[in-house]
Amino acid sequence: MRIAVLTGGGDSPGINAALRAIVLCAAKRGHEVLGVLDGWKGVMTGRFQPLAPADVKDLLAVGGTVLGSSRTNPFKTDDGPAQCVGQLRQAGVDALIAIGGDDTCGVAHRLAEHGVKAVGVPQTIDNDLNSTDYAIGFHSALRVVTDALDYLRTTARSHHRVMVCEIMGRDAGWLTLFGGIAGGADIILLPEEKFDLESVCERLKRLHAESADYSIIAVAEGAAPLDLSGQMVIEGKLDEFEHVRLGGIGEFLAKEIAERTGLETRQVTLGHLQRGGAPTAVERVLATRMGMKAVALCEAGEFDMMVVVRGLELAAVPLAEALGSYRQVPPELIHLDELLG
Repeated sequence: MRIAVLTGGGDSPGINAALRAIVLCAAKRGHEVLGVLDGWKGVMTGRFQPLAPADVKDLLAVGGTVLGSSRTNPFKTDDGPAQCVGQLRQAGVDALIAIGGDDTCGVAHRLAEHGVKAVGVPQTIDNDLNSTDYAIGFHSALRVVTDALDYLRTTARSHHRVMVCEIMGRDAGWLTLFGGIAGGADIILLPEEKFDLESVCERLKRLHAESADYSIIAVAEGAAPLDLSGQMVIEGKLDEFEHVRLGGIGEFLAKEIAERTGLETRQVTLGHLQRGGAPTAVERVLATRMGMKAVALCEAGEFDMMVVVRGLELAAVPLAEALGSYRQVPPELIHLDELLG
C-alpha cells in the first residue's frame, strides 16, 4: 500500500512525532509513504516526497511540521477536488492520512465523495474537535501558556498591575481554561460564555482591595464582551475556510479595565508562541500512538474516519461525527476560577 501524509492548517508541536510514527509503522508493515508538501496545496499540485525511516528517525522532539502547511481549501477552486483526485491517482496513492483540525479533516471528508480514501488525525492546540478528549498540540501549547502566566505573575506583582494575557481559542476555551487554572489566573474569560465587562471590573476592584495588589486575567481570543453586543474582536479578513482572523480582545480589555477601575493594566498576546517549541513527553506519546492507529485504519480499509483518544484508549469515529460541531468547555467548568477567589 502507498500512503500519502499531509499536514494542514496551523502547525503545532507533535505533528512530526505523528509523522515519524506513520512512516516507521508503515515501513515495518511493508507499506510506502509519501509526504505531501504544504498541505492541500501540495495535493492539488502534486508535490509528493518519498519518506523512509531514515528521513524521520530524528523528528520526535522537533516542533512544527517538516512537511510544511497551508490553509488552502481545494473546494475554493473550481477544479480543486478534481486536481486532488488526479494527482493522488497519478502518484499511485492508495490511502491518505490528513493531520490537522476541522478544516483540514473537513476537506478529507468532502473528498471521500470524490473517491479519496482518507483517515484524519486530530491536530489543533484549540482542542475543539468533537469526539476526542485531546488533539495533537494541546498539551504542548498548554505548557507555553502556563509558563507565560508564571512569568507574567512576577512582573504583575512587582509593579502592582493587572496583566491581561490573550490566548488562542476561537470557538472553544480549553487552552485558556486549563492554562488559566495551571497558571493561577484570577479571572478566566472563554468563548463559551459572553462576559460582562462591568462585572469583571468589579471583581478586580474587590480583589485588589481585599487580598492582593496585582492580578492576572486569562482571556481567549474568541471571548466576547456583552459591551460589544457579544461580538468578537477581529483583526482581519476571511481565510479560505471563511474564518475571520481574531485578535485584539486583550488590548480592548486592558484599555477598558484601566479606564473603568483606575488600576494600572498591561496586556500580552501570546500569539504564535503557543504553537512553537518541542512537544512535551505526553504529546510525543499521544502523537505516536495516533500515527500508528492511522496506519492500522488504512490497512483495515476504515476510511472517512478520524483517530480519537478517550481516556487512555484509542478509537476511531466517522469524520462526519468528529466535524459535526465544536467541542466546547461544558458549563460546569466555565466558572472554576470564581471558586478560588
